[in-house]
Amino acid sequence: MNVVRPATLFALAWLASGCTVGEGEGWVRSDRLYVEDCWNGAFDLDPDFFGANPYREESLLIRIQRGDNIEEQSDGLTVLVNDLQELRQNLNTPVKVGLPVGVSPPGVPVTPVADAPKVSLSVYLHNSCHVQNAVVYSMSGTITFKSLFNGDPNEDDAEERLTEASFEASFADPRRVAINAEADPEATSVVRGYFRFYFQRGQPAQPFP
Repeated sequence: MNVVRPATLFALAWLASGCTVGEGEGWVRSDRLYVEDCWNGAFDLDPDFFGANPYREESLLIRIQRGDNIEEQSDGLTVLVNDLQELRQNLNTPVKVGLPVGVSPPGVPVTPVADAPKVSLSVYLHNSCHVQNAVVYSMSGTITFKSLFNGDPNEDDAEERLTEASFEASFADPRRVAINAEADPEATSVVRGYFRFYFQRGQPAQPFP
């Protein structure tokens, strides 16, 4: 599988802007989450860390996680939001989610996508499962933002710093599920979640990787 990690795109901006302090509320659950050689059963993330990393007020990388350790040593959810300002104009409207740009099944070259998804999600279980590929990606589904941080790390207005959203999406390893083909029922998991937190700029004690 070809993978370009979304977090890499934000690394320099993250170091420059500092991290959020992680306070918020929410949940991420699945009746049956499947991650090959890692997890196959009910799942409850029970998150207690909520962070957001803006990029030029154009994109936003959200991390919902259990604990504030680095991603490679934690379980969590990432939400990559593109076209941030456009989505802020369409709050309370379900937005389709899909594979992030740079992720494709085997044999499918990574090429520019004309209609790339505006939101992509991934669930990672690096703490629970010590395997090479403990990540599944959103293949389909929707997310609805009730509020969305405007991306300005110096914003003073609390309402402009608030992000609140709920989602329901099918997750899978693209190596097992081909795009636009019938999903492998064993390899596909439905994950639901909700999160609400204010962006709070802080010192980068636990930065994104």
